[in-house]
Amino acid sequence: MSERILVTGASGFVGTALVAALMRAGHAVLAATRHPEAASLPRGAEAIAVPDFRQSIDWAPMLAGVGSVVHLAGIAHVGPKVDTAVYDRVNHVATADLAAACARAGVRRVVLLSSVRAQCGIAATHVLRDADEPRPSEAYGRSKLMAEAAVRAERGAWTILRPAMVYGPGAKGNLAHLMRIAALPLPLPFARFANERSILGLENLVSAIAFVLGEEACARETYLVADPKSLTLAEIVAALRCGAGRRPRLFPVPPAVFEAGLKLIGRADIWQRLGGTLVVDPSKLIAAGWRPDPDTRAGLARMVQAAGAAGVPRPSGATSRR
Repeated sequence: MSERILVTGASGFVGTALVAALMRAGHAVLAATRHPEAASLPRGAEAIAVPDFRQSIDWAPMLAGVGSVVHLAGIAHVGPKVDTAVYDRVNHVATADLAAACARAGVRRVVLLSSVRAQCGIAATHVLRDADEPRPSEAYGRSKLMAEAAVRAERGAWTILRPAMVYGPGAKGNLAHLMRIAALPLPLPFARFANERSILGLENLVSAIAFVLGEEACARETYLVADPKSLTLAEIVAALRCGAGRRPRLFPVPPAVFEAGLKLIGRADIWQRLGGTLVVDPSKLIAAGWRPDPDTRAGLARMVQAAGAAGVPRPSGATSRR
């Protein structure tokens, strides 16, 4: 069933891919973004400007005739320099305002893109499952958890997705840093990093959003979202190198050496991101009928290849595999 769908954050990393996918599926898309004139949106998408989420927004005109809303916009997890009040205003209060407006307008379904960080910290000592009690460890995760509560408080149908770290063409943050490390024309000391991480391909995230939009059984449910199989850090780096046409060339250094050094200089947070374990179980969404691509290694390789095709230089010495 095709419908008119409002997507906030439509010009972002996830939003651009989602708008294109929804339009291919025959939906009319209202793409809300702060800078529509600069957005690279598919032909036929209706771009509309929204103000900074630190301001109050009148959603009513944008919701006229809209069947579903996918709320992607918000301030990303960018570290301790962001004031807690900004996280609360942009991620929580703005979401609450939009959810209330959707209820007044009779919107059929609201899909909120939350985060795995609404459920846990940088790392976890056990496999995360949907039934686990949320225990966010910092302002970003807490603001996402409060946004979830605001959506749940409104009448009508909603679905909340908590994605793991997302990879794909144009990925930023930790994945971008890891790509730069993997691109170095040197052997890398990660062979003994057996800590597992769940990550999520952009295409899989887009397919998850499209799936819950059309699945009535997913109404008023919250789902963790990740690729079906986690990888060790060593496997992730090897897959990134494979995408650049390189052999892995990983050699063993005890992870404890990295841990001690980073903690010594006061960067235990980097150690948690590098050496911590964070495994997410997406079986609840899979049981509902979502069918993700299971090949994470191939997805990581395609990400690197897409970066090369977009003009990002490959590391010297890299060869093409055909």
